[in-house]
Amino acid sequence: MPDNGLTSRLPFFAGQNSPGAAAVRAKEQDVQLVERVANGDETAFAEFYRKFSPMVHGVVLARVRREDVDDIVQEVFLSAFRSIHSLREHGAVGGWLAMIARNKAAEFYRREKPSEELPEDLPERTNPRSEAHEILDVLRSLPEAYREPLILRLVEGMSGQEIADRTNLTPESVRVNLCRGMVLLRQKLGIEERKR
Repeated sequence: MPDNGLTSRLPFFAGQNSPGAAAVRAKEQDVQLVERVANGDETAFAEFYRKFSPMVHGVVLARVRREDVDDIVQEVFLSAFRSIHSLREHGAVGGWLAMIARNKAAEFYRREKPSEELPEDLPERTNPRSEAHEILDVLRSLPEAYREPLILRLVEGMSGQEIADRTNLTPESVRVNLCRGMVLLRQKLGIEERKR
């Protein structure tokens, strides 16, 4: 349809590009995505995770230590996957996920063991920059299968899913490589594994 100046003044046409229309479209997309996830579509769940993981990560990070965030984020998505059928209003999925994230963070503090005391004979760290370089050198000495995912995770701050997306590895492979790599890294740095 040729634009003779009237379409921008007619509410029907002007409304298609308004912020309200974009919000309606986004909510419709959320509804469709939730329905696909509820029907067992694995591709939809991966998309669901990509779309909402930054928000969930932020909600959890606001409540717990950085080193505990990723595990809790995974718990949030596992819980969401298991209970997605209980979501009454599919367009409200963001708020629902945020509520699950807040609850999981609160549960974490209820079940967390008391924090460990630092040993009194801990050597003084006078130059954090050289310490970071030493750790990076240790990371580089690890087998390649562990080195890249660990550097992407620890240095670049990428999530396991982002690493999987960008490296064409499966999320399970990334998770396994990160776990095994962290065990090796702790051993090489002389850090004892925390007892669970």
